[in-house]
Amino acid sequence: MTAQSLVTGPLVAVSAATETASRMGRVIAVSGAKVVGLLQRDGATRGPHIGELIKIVTDDSTVFGFVTGISIDNPQQRDQELRRVELELVGEIDHRSGANAAFQRGVSNFPALDDVLARATSDDLRRVFTRPLDTAQPNARNGARIGALHQDHTIPAEIMPSELLGKHFAVLGTTGAGKSCAIVTILRALLGQHANAHIVILDPHNEYAAAFKDRAEIVTPADLELPYWLLNFEELREMVIGTGSPQPDADAVLLNQVVTQAKRNMVQDAEAALQVTIDTPTPYRLSDIAKIIDGILGKLDRPADMAAYHRIKERFAHMQADRRLAFMFPGGNSSALQGMVTRDNMAKILGRLFRVPVGGKPVTVLDTSGVPAEILNVVVSLLCRMSFDFALWSEQKAPVLLVCEEAHRYAPADTKAGFEPTKRALSRIAKEGRKYGVSLCLISQRPSELDTTVLSQCSTIFALRMTSQKDQEFLAAALPESSLGLMSELPSLRNGQAIAVGEGVPLPTRIDFDRLAEEHQPHSRTAPFATAWQQDQLSAADLTEIVKRWRHQP
Repeated sequence: MTAQSLVTGPLVAVSAATETASRMGRVIAVSGAKVVGLLQRDGATRGPHIGELIKIVTDDSTVFGFVTGISIDNPQQRDQELRRVELELVGEIDHRSGANAAFQRGVSNFPALDDVLARATSDDLRRVFTRPLDTAQPNARNGARIGALHQDHTIPAEIMPSELLGKHFAVLGTTGAGKSCAIVTILRALLGQHANAHIVILDPHNEYAAAFKDRAEIVTPADLELPYWLLNFEELREMVIGTGSPQPDADAVLLNQVVTQAKRNMVQDAEAALQVTIDTPTPYRLSDIAKIIDGILGKLDRPADMAAYHRIKERFAHMQADRRLAFMFPGGNSSALQGMVTRDNMAKILGRLFRVPVGGKPVTVLDTSGVPAEILNVVVSLLCRMSFDFALWSEQKAPVLLVCEEAHRYAPADTKAGFEPTKRALSRIAKEGRKYGVSLCLISQRPSELDTTVLSQCSTIFALRMTSQKDQEFLAAALPESSLGLMSELPSLRNGQAIAVGEGVPLPTRIDFDRLAEEHQPHSRTAPFATAWQQDQLSAADLTEIVKRWRHQP
């Protein structure tokens, strides 16, 4: 095939001279989606790089493939050496579909032997990596820009919101690679097209309040309201019984009995009360728990039977007195506080958490940095479960995106680690969320420690720099083969660069995220060891204030 034959298709508006200049070689082998090309021996022609997009123009289409391998045969004999390039075909533009045919994934017209390999031009890259606006659908959205292609910085790197959110996505990379900035860039791109979004961010390090302060409801443990009566049985059992009880199963039976009775005591209608179970999110009084237990103890004769009831009663009293749990349990014996917690304000709580109405703030940043570590998994389990149930019962009228930082802590691969209800709640969102209107974004620096069932449901992955061989191998096993060449670049990525793969991007590619404005950057920084150690900054008097804050933490 000559260079002139490359411009016979109606979509190839490139001159023969230009095509000749971009010609790199010819096809010498085709095996399914794999193509081997022989590069021409021309000192003026720059060789291809791993991950570069190359085009092959056939009689009916322009086929595109990523470079997955390059090699030289007979390197000892310079005048006889053969330079080979291996490609993985990823899609095509079909000339028969008309002058405005768009790029499509998958290949229907495979290259033939001797078809010409050519370097993709900027126009080619723009048609492949940017989504045109669908004029047939006035309300349709085109792609949202998050950065630029590493191969050509004049071409925007875009995400496709419907595909990205409909099938979940993950942002993975080692600590310090730029995950927080990447997720802020992605979310702000989505908000640029969807002012009435419903985004909930679980923020364990208090990073994102600064990035979304103009468009977010910031919820901290000081003003968080998650009443204890929202907990289901598994979550309540973890808080009340935990692993320290000598008879956890017996205690669980008694806990179920007394809490269910306390909930039914609050329902006026006798028939409706019978339908209330331990998992029904309805208010009940902690004072009723104590009264029910005291009533049962008065009927018991053997002291041995009383121990379990005393343990449950004392644990409720302990949690009620713990200042750190004030967002969940009322403090002291104040009847006013008791009334606040037992008041049925579930609709108000849901409205604040899931931004209904949006009111110009489509993001909720839940700062969990002040939540006690021993109950953090329970709180995350409750929030994940509420996100799914809210989406389910709102019948897709307010789809929710749940952003889960440090996802490997809540859905670990180790079956003995973590809190099983939390993992189950995240897994349920991953498996069924798209049907009911809840999307999941996982953020993790250790993907190999993340539950494979949850991660496998993320159809789009943004992989930033990753130096751990174990993490690289784990990620490679979860990705399509066409992405393996790109994955080899993970250890060498700079901060703010990522390999984007999956349904939410037009094609797997290396991207450079747009730099965030100073006021939109997340509050993520490393402690300034080098500067802090230059001088002695704390005095003995400062320790008094430190101890005071330590003891009176909210």
